[in-house]
Amino acid sequence: MEIVIDPRFNGPAGSANGGVTCGLLAQELGEPAEITLRSPPPLGRPLRFDGERLWDGETLVAEARRASVDVEPPPPVSFEDAERASERYPGFEQHDYPTCFVCGPAREDGLGIYAGRVDGGEVFAAPWRVGDDVSRVLTWAALDCPGAVGVGWAGRGDWLLGRMAGEVLRVPEPGDRCVVLAWPIAREGRKGFAGTALYRGDELLARARQTWIALA
Repeated sequence: MEIVIDPRFNGPAGSANGGVTCGLLAQELGEPAEITLRSPPPLGRPLRFDGERLWDGETLVAEARRASVDVEPPPPVSFEDAERASERYPGFEQHDYPTCFVCGPAREDGLGIYAGRVDGGEVFAAPWRVGDDVSRVLTWAALDCPGAVGVGWAGRGDWLLGRMAGEVLRVPEPGDRCVVLAWPIAREGRKGFAGTALYRGDELLARARQTWIALA
């Protein structure tokens, strides 16, 4: 089948947001799913998905498989506490991808998910005021970028999403006030592992386990 990623869904300039890409493949494959990104997903041109792999011509972009999500989210954080945490979003000070659809502070039409440290712990939180065009794919996107804060922000450009295993239990409704959480899991050499979760009040809507790759 053919997949075209709309240019508005960029992460780094010129390539797609990793969460959007993972969400598009999970939508086709079924959930829970694990997506491994192999090369920067291009924007605005036809890509071929064979049911397991996403191709840009002869270039392998991503691999997808059904897999469980081995992560246990921490308890929810209130929307008000998430708002306060968001004021400490490190991307306000330094951001290598300021036009990222999910977390770029230079975007007025993005998701605006800015995760900052919650007082007194290793959990990071961001409020998400859900817009009218919410979807399963955009829910995956919301789970993406906070993980980069969870593994250790250094302008965001020092980390690229390598793998994401996730599941959406329920897509939020337009107008919902949700909270995205992120937390570190482990570090192994150049790999950082993080968990992310989406809550609406006390209800868990989605969760993911991520592998981030530190650039040399």
